[in-house]
Amino acid sequence: MMSKHELAFEDYKQILRRRLWMLVIPAVLCAIAGYVVSIFLPSKYTSETVVLVDQPTVPENFVKPVIGGDVNQRLASMQEQIFSRTRLQEIIDKFGLYKKDIGRLSTEEMVERLRKSITVSPVRPMAETRANGLPGFTVSATASQAFLAQQICAEISTFFTHQNILLRQRRAEDTTQFLTKQLHDAKNELDGQDAKLADFQRRYIGALPDELQTNVSLMAGMNTQLEAASQALNRAQQDKIFVESVLGQQLGAAKQLQAGTNPDTLQKQLEDLEEQLASLRSRYTDEHPDVIKTSNEIARLRQSIREEAESNATQAESAPMKEGVIVETPQIQQLRAQLNQINLTIRDKAEDQARLQQEISKLQSRLQMSPAIQQEYKSLTRDYQSALNFYNELLKKQSESEMATDLELSQEGETFRVLDPPNLPQKPTFPNRALFSLGGFVSGLMLGVGMVFILEVQYTTLHSERDVENLLKLPALAMIPAIKGLSIGRSKRKGTRGPKIGQPGESIDLSVGV
Repeated sequence: MMSKHELAFEDYKQILRRRLWMLVIPAVLCAIAGYVVSIFLPSKYTSETVVLVDQPTVPENFVKPVIGGDVNQRLASMQEQIFSRTRLQEIIDKFGLYKKDIGRLSTEEMVERLRKSITVSPVRPMAETRANGLPGFTVSATASQAFLAQQICAEISTFFTHQNILLRQRRAEDTTQFLTKQLHDAKNELDGQDAKLADFQRRYIGALPDELQTNVSLMAGMNTQLEAASQALNRAQQDKIFVESVLGQQLGAAKQLQAGTNPDTLQKQLEDLEEQLASLRSRYTDEHPDVIKTSNEIARLRQSIREEAESNATQAESAPMKEGVIVETPQIQQLRAQLNQINLTIRDKAEDQARLQQEISKLQSRLQMSPAIQQEYKSLTRDYQSALNFYNELLKKQSESEMATDLELSQEGETFRVLDPPNLPQKPTFPNRALFSLGGFVSGLMLGVGMVFILEVQYTTLHSERDVENLLKLPALAMIPAIKGLSIGRSKRKGTRGPKIGQPGESIDLSVGV
C-alpha cells in the first residue's frame, strides 16, 4: 500500500523488484514503436552555408559610406524582401516544389511551408575580437531531397548577395540625387541672398559698416581742408580790400596828376604803409604774412614813386593829356592785375569751401544713417553667411556621396561573400531515428512509472514495522521474522487467507493482510 508517509530507499527497492516488468516492457515497446514510426516518416535534408560580411576595401577615413544603420537591420530588411511571396513563388516554380500537394495545398500554404523551411541566423563575433559588427550569417534550407535543399540554399544565399549589392547601390544613388537636388535649392537660395546683399551695397555705397572708420577719417580731413580754405578765403578777401584801397588811391592820384595838381599822394601812401608796418611789427614777427606783405607794398610804392616821377616828366614832354581820360600808370595796371588774381582766388576758395561743405554734409548724413544701415547689413550678411555655409556643407556631402556611389558601383564597398558553397547533405536531418527511439523509450518509461504509481496506490499489503505503526497508530510489540520455506498466500477457498508452504530452501516473509 502506498502510505501517506515518506518512503525510504528500501521501499523504493521493494517497489522496483515487484514492478520491474511494468517499467521495462512499456519502455522497450515504445522505443521500438518510435523507431518504426521514424522509418515511415518522410526524410528531410538540410543544406547550410555561411555568408560573410566583407568590409569596404577603401577605409572609411578616405571615403565615408552613405549607407548607415546596423547590418542586422539591413539583414532583417533584406530577409523580409527575400521571403516575400513573389520571391518564394519563383523558387517553387523554378525547382518544381510540392508537386504532389498542388491539389491539396493552396499557393499561400506552399509559400508558407517553404518560408518555414528556410532559416537565417546571425553569426556571433568571437569574444576575443571585441567586434561590434555582424561578421556574417548562416543560411539553411530543408527539403525532401538533398540536391533540392542544396539548390534552395544556394538560391537564397545568391539572393542575399545580389540584394545587398542592389540595395547599397540604390541607396547610394538615391542619396546622391537627394543631395544634388538640395544643393541646387541651396545654390538658388545663396544666389538670392547674394543679389540682396549686392543691391544693398549698391544703394548704400560709401555708408557701409566697413567704411565707417574711413568716413570718420575723411570727415576729419575735410574739416581740416574746410578750415584751411576758409582761412585762405578770408586772407584773399582782406587782400582784395587792401588792393582795392591802394588802387583807389592810385586812381585818385592819377586824376589829380592829370588835372595838374601834385598832392604828393604816393608819398602820403608810403607814410601810411610805413605806419601800418610799424603797427604790424609791434604785434607780429617779421615772418608774419601781413608784415611781409606790407614790406613788399612799401618797396613797391617807393619804386612806383621813382617811376612816377620819371614817367610824368616823359609824358609832359611827349604829349598833352586828354581831358577826362585817366592814363593808368604801370602801378595801376599791376594793381588791377593783382585784383583780378585775388578775385580768381576768392572764387576758387569759395567753390572749394562750398564743395567741402557739401562733402561734409554727405559724410554727416552717412554717419547718422550708419546704425540703421549696420543693423540691416548684419541681417543680410548673417543670412548670406548661413546660406553659404549650408551650400558648402551640401557641396562637401555631395562630393562624398558621389565617391561612395562610385565605390558601391564598382562593388568595393561592404559586400556579402559566400564563405563555402551550400553543402550536399549525406544523411537526412529528419527524422532522427535514434532521437525517436530515445523519445519512445522515455515515453514508455514514463508510462510504466505511471502504471506502477497507480498499482502501488491500490496495493494494501503491509511490508514493514513502520507500515503497521502507521496503519494502527500504535507501536508494534513484536515482529515475526521471515521463515524459509514458508509463504502465506491466498487459500484455495475463495475469500480466505491461509499459510502456504513453499519449496524447501525458499525464504518467505510473514505478512498480515488487512
